[in-house]
Amino acid sequence: MTTYTAPIEDIKYALEHIADLESIATLPGLEEATPDLVYAVLEEAAKLAEEELASINHTGDLEGAHLIDGQVQCAKGWKHAYQAIVDGGWMAMPFPEDIGGQNLPWTLTLAVGEMWQASNMSFAIGPVLTHGAAELLAESGTDQQKALYLEKLVQGIWAGTMNLTEAAAGSDLGALKTKAVPEGDHYLITGQKIFITYGDQDLTENIIHFVLARTPDAPAGIKGISLFLVPKFLVNDDGSLGEMNDVRPVSLEHKLGLHASPTCVMSFGDHGHCIGYKVGDLNRGLAAMFTMMNNARLSVGVQGLGIAERAYQQALNYARERVQGRNLASEDRTPVSIVHHPDVKRMLLSMRARVEAMRGLIYFSAAMLDRSKRLASESERRFYQSFVDLLTPLSKAWCTDLGVEVASTGLQIHGGMGYIEETGAAQHFRDSRIAPIYEGTNGIQALDLASRKLQRDGGQSVFDLIAHMKDHIGTNSAFSAPLDTAFATLEDCTRHLVALFPQNPNAVSAAAWPYLQLFGTVFGGWVLAHGAQSAANKGHSAAYLQARQAIARFYFSHDMTHVTAYAATIREGSLAVEEFEIERL
Repeated sequence: MTTYTAPIEDIKYALEHIADLESIATLPGLEEATPDLVYAVLEEAAKLAEEELASINHTGDLEGAHLIDGQVQCAKGWKHAYQAIVDGGWMAMPFPEDIGGQNLPWTLTLAVGEMWQASNMSFAIGPVLTHGAAELLAESGTDQQKALYLEKLVQGIWAGTMNLTEAAAGSDLGALKTKAVPEGDHYLITGQKIFITYGDQDLTENIIHFVLARTPDAPAGIKGISLFLVPKFLVNDDGSLGEMNDVRPVSLEHKLGLHASPTCVMSFGDHGHCIGYKVGDLNRGLAAMFTMMNNARLSVGVQGLGIAERAYQQALNYARERVQGRNLASEDRTPVSIVHHPDVKRMLLSMRARVEAMRGLIYFSAAMLDRSKRLASESERRFYQSFVDLLTPLSKAWCTDLGVEVASTGLQIHGGMGYIEETGAAQHFRDSRIAPIYEGTNGIQALDLASRKLQRDGGQSVFDLIAHMKDHIGTNSAFSAPLDTAFATLEDCTRHLVALFPQNPNAVSAAAWPYLQLFGTVFGGWVLAHGAQSAANKGHSAAYLQARQAIARFYFSHDMTHVTAYAATIREGSLAVEEFEIERL
């Protein structure tokens, strides 16, 4: 099994040339996030990922998590690794200092997250949820709730979870049945939730569950959903822990991958005394929960990126070492390592190019997030928030789809050995497969992009983003002409879906997935072209810059050729979906 090596130079490259790190350090409150500081943080995060997290990834997969006497016991090494993260202040990175944070950019936080997800995806999903819980509470909690819970969430002393899904209410949250009955200054929660990541663990002294539920007189559907804070241990007014709440894990799911990440069935109020506290307004719980959900969706995109990078590293290492077959262009019949074979080289280039495109999308999205939170002008914050809203479903869905594809390609390069668990390649593929499903399936993300994000402003945010990309690619670039054509195609398909939606929303729904793929592919082309061009005189070695140019040329000759096909499917393919009778499936 290949160990993980943090791709520091590639990460710095994306931060410099795609996220525009220097400009992030000029945002109000982020002045100390200079490149020197950012790179020092990355180096330390790399050590933690390589030495602490990667070393327990495979053993955690073999051991898994276990439910013993009503308490989840995490895999060996998990406690030590988590304590190292808390002690190092890593959980507090993006939050303000007045609540115990370090006031660093979200862009840096997600770059660190890439290394953690790549080194140990089962472990790293837990901190992602705590980050989202802290952001939710900071935005929607009462002053008292913030005083009791927020700082300990920010510092990772306590963990957070997201409790949405029920057996009879998967993605359709309007069908959920968990109840919340008022009693004095709190509510009594009863019900059961499934698929709760890190619903229980032995890493933190308390777990703060954020639970969607209905009050007795709530209207039907999503308009009747409220949000409640349910601590595992009740918290006294002085912040000390009280008695255990009436909430418990009743089983752990047996999963394809992420074996060391405890996915729990959680039961609330088995004894009629599960105490929860309302967060935000009644019947507005889903709106409040979206703060945590959107935070998680961007981080799930990071999972797709991280697992793809890990699979690429392992496949490259194997291809360099595995000797089989001769070089067909040489008279020498001596066997060579398979990295010399054109088809293997093609697969490796595909993996590398897609990883770079994904990294650019994620880091650019994070940079827009920092701008939307930090700029002084409200109009500027709204402008960049429109980019964040647009890019969140794209980052989540496109990057996780590609994460699966890249991990699968890694198996293919290993050949039969990839199908054998001992090599570790199979684990990357197994672990990757959940990411397109959870935090809203990728079909839902595509539908959100095509039917909600496009329609709310007539596609203007897409046109604004394309204008931004055009402004950041030179006219002398070898990629300018094909990019201009791709931009025009994306604009045309956007106008088509905007015009079609009032007449036939189902047709837009049927075209949503190819539209998301088109969008992601075009954005990836811009990432690789812009990065290759803007890096010309920025201190990188000549060999590195030549490699970036070659990767961009590969992407344009292999992936960007799909743009025309996606456009044809968007225009014509939805009719084939609609016309087919369900009875004939």
